[in-house]
Amino acid sequence: MSCCLPFVFHRYDELLSPVVRDTEVTRAARRRSTNKKVFFPSSPCEVSGASTTPARPQLLNRTPGSLLKHSFTPLIKRHPDVSAILATGGKSPRYSQTPARLGNLSTNLDDSDWTNTLYLSPQQSGLVDSSFTEDVTMSAVMLKEDDPGEAASFSMFPEFLQSYLRHSSSAIFDLIEEYETICEEQVGMLKKIVTRATPGQQKFSQTASMLWLLQQEMVTWRLLTSLYRDRIQSALEDDVMIDAAAPSESEKVIVENLFQRDSLVRQSQIVVDWLETIAKDEIGDFSDNIEFYAKSVYWENTLHTLKQRRTPSHAGFSRPLVTELDPDAPVRQKLPLADLDREDDIRMLKYLFTLIRAGMTEEAQRLCKRCGQAWRAATLEGWKLYHDPNISGGVELQPVEGNPHRCVWKTCCWRMAEDEQFNRYERAIYAALSGNLKQLLPVCDSWEDTVWAYFRVLVDTLVEQEICSSGTALHQLEELPREYLEANWTLERVFEELKATEKKRVLEETKEHYHVIQKFIILGDLDGLMEEFSDWLSHGKPALPSHLLRFMTHLILFFRSLGMQTKEEVSVDVLKTYIQVLVNKKHTDLIAFYVSHLPADMAIAQYSEFLECVTETDQRKHCLELAKEAGLDVAAVTKTVVENIRKRDVDDFSHHDLALDSGTSEEDLRKIDVIDWLVFDPSQRAEALKQSNAIMRKFLGSKKHEAAKEVFAKIPEDSMREIYKQWEAQGMDIPLPAEDQNAIREHLCIRAYLEAHEAFNEWFKHMNSPPQKPTLSSQAKFTETVAHEMKEKEYELDCRNWKGRLEALTDDVRDRIYNVLLFVDGGWMVDVREDAEADPERSHQMTLLRRLCLPMMAFLLHSVLHSTEQHQECLRLADIISSEQQKLYQVFSKEELRKFLRKLRESSLLLLDKDLDPLGYEIQS
Repeated sequence: MSCCLPFVFHRYDELLSPVVRDTEVTRAARRRSTNKKVFFPSSPCEVSGASTTPARPQLLNRTPGSLLKHSFTPLIKRHPDVSAILATGGKSPRYSQTPARLGNLSTNLDDSDWTNTLYLSPQQSGLVDSSFTEDVTMSAVMLKEDDPGEAASFSMFPEFLQSYLRHSSSAIFDLIEEYETICEEQVGMLKKIVTRATPGQQKFSQTASMLWLLQQEMVTWRLLTSLYRDRIQSALEDDVMIDAAAPSESEKVIVENLFQRDSLVRQSQIVVDWLETIAKDEIGDFSDNIEFYAKSVYWENTLHTLKQRRTPSHAGFSRPLVTELDPDAPVRQKLPLADLDREDDIRMLKYLFTLIRAGMTEEAQRLCKRCGQAWRAATLEGWKLYHDPNISGGVELQPVEGNPHRCVWKTCCWRMAEDEQFNRYERAIYAALSGNLKQLLPVCDSWEDTVWAYFRVLVDTLVEQEICSSGTALHQLEELPREYLEANWTLERVFEELKATEKKRVLEETKEHYHVIQKFIILGDLDGLMEEFSDWLSHGKPALPSHLLRFMTHLILFFRSLGMQTKEEVSVDVLKTYIQVLVNKKHTDLIAFYVSHLPADMAIAQYSEFLECVTETDQRKHCLELAKEAGLDVAAVTKTVVENIRKRDVDDFSHHDLALDSGTSEEDLRKIDVIDWLVFDPSQRAEALKQSNAIMRKFLGSKKHEAAKEVFAKIPEDSMREIYKQWEAQGMDIPLPAEDQNAIREHLCIRAYLEAHEAFNEWFKHMNSPPQKPTLSSQAKFTETVAHEMKEKEYELDCRNWKGRLEALTDDVRDRIYNVLLFVDGGWMVDVREDAEADPERSHQMTLLRRLCLPMMAFLLHSVLHSTEQHQECLRLADIISSEQQKLYQVFSKEELRKFLRKLRESSLLLLDKDLDPLGYEIQS
């Protein structure tokens, strides 16, 4: 290694001996350090208190990819600096995503104090703010919930809808960024709850699961933003021609042009950037943090031991140690370092890899320099693409960029990655820099790490292939394996390789819902994603998490807003399932909006089904207002609600002699109550009449007269006038539609019947409650006799009043029953307009009602007349029934006619007893 790289070596035996740590003190300090967490401060603008989400992502000013971050203007050729793409954390030439909790960490590598940069006080870091007390209180309240995670995230459902409505007319990516912000805020809240929770409780394990779910959603929105910005911009630039790089141009220009024209390289780099931001978000929780005690000298314990051995006073057993302290000494001499130095090295290398995995190459270099390993910082510098701006001429001499011997550096990195004498994390560091996938994968334990490794190698390979094919490479990478230089990487191949991994954890994580979604987003396979959604929904058990369904719904809305075709059936199923979640969680105000994105017929059916469970009047009005705002057909919705409830009873009418009024049931009450949906809007009065008529027909057929009266009372008295008013308001000078006119007539028919029935009930009640004649005992005293005489007078007065009232009620019930039997224009329950649209069910019910109700009315009237000794009037009733004008005899069955004739015979016999003829006339002598 030392013969190939321009490292700066330090001979530590020539330096002054550092202050050596006491062994016991050192170990105690190490134990204390394991309880600490690494905190990376926010950028200055974030510390100052800015909390708003920028319209576009902030730009990370760090060496790997820092020159690639500038805004993109369509139809203008750009030359982004991609000299950083080979470094860990190299960015795509289009967009970058600033992690929410991490900002600009770049400082001058030579002058920075790494420790002061890394560790800030809470006040400096912005950890303490005015909302701290509020957050503590809120999280304390949440701890008392049965499911704190679910309770804390309950507000996300309306927040997502509010965000969507706010950005409905603005840039779609501003909306996606706001989604990410909402998730980030909830993640922060859940982390506070988890940190205050008692370990081992079931409800807090649920909260931890919710935390993971929302973290995955947050980063998925971030991925969508980055990838689809590029894809949309690429679609706008399809006609822009990118000039091929001239053979004399530098590596940097060649790769710039590659990124400019090749969407595979560019979007693969976006995926790498995205995965690095995830790692950077989580690096603050890196649990294996160590305090690096060395200030300017590394391997200080080994150096101290070697110096002590040179002193004359040194005696005793000496364990084998390296005798030289150049960086290659342990490998070259095959001798170990001091235990503490070896432990520090292992821990430091692991942390260096963690920084590189997070795309923080500069921080890794600063750490190396701060710990006295400037040579290692130099090894992390060789990836930079070579570029000499002076070749193209110019007045002023400009500095040369990059590493002219990058191919030599890369070969050395590959060899170090292959050398088993080095620590596994050191090998992984150089494997990442050289594109050695085989040596990089062993330290990648999660799905994110493994995907990062594959995509990093993919980009690295394509870049090297481009440089080699250009013919401008200063040195050919002949010593690298042919399979690396000739690899044919595709996005699909990456995920195929991922399935073949032997790591159980990675295989299990590939099946996680969000990782599946992220896979298809990266592949741009929308059909495949929809198929996965369909499979998840079809399985049914276990039910999908409600927040996952929320994400799936808004993801479909996002694709629709971009004009992308999603499978209609799957999209509908996702929306319907999410709507059911909102119904179950009682998010009443949200349902109408999501229902409006269903096909029109399905939207009406879905919203109607929801409204069936809404019973409070004010809530009903509110739901209809929401439906109107969402663009739903309110009239069709309310009509469907009423029809759904009234059609649940499929039983046909039964004969009145068999029907028993069992009272108003719960289902009857629902039918009565549902009419309210149609009376809120005056324009629906005609429909209200039609639906109420249908319900009352069923009630009348079942002899549930009280229920029918309650339905009738639901219809406002001015309904018929309102119907005509609405019709005239439309400028119509023709008669009402036949359906509306027939509905009005049917309503009047039912009113006449109910009034007749009510009149008979009142007559019957009065008829059977005559005054009771007072009685006098045979042994009554004088005073009792006087009192009895007074009671008799009162009785006679009551009898006169009773008879007078009975006559009035008799006349009233007779007139009202005649109103039914002799209903104008064709008879009771007969339509006046025959040009209406055919409704076989209604026609059948009206015919049955005539057969059930009219004979009963005739019998009731005969009973009234017979009981009040109006026998001649009873016989006149026969003329009415037999009349060809009304043809009422047609609605009587043979048995009913026989029964009616028997009753007429009784009336005739009574007339004969009065010396009158059978028809009630005087007998002429």
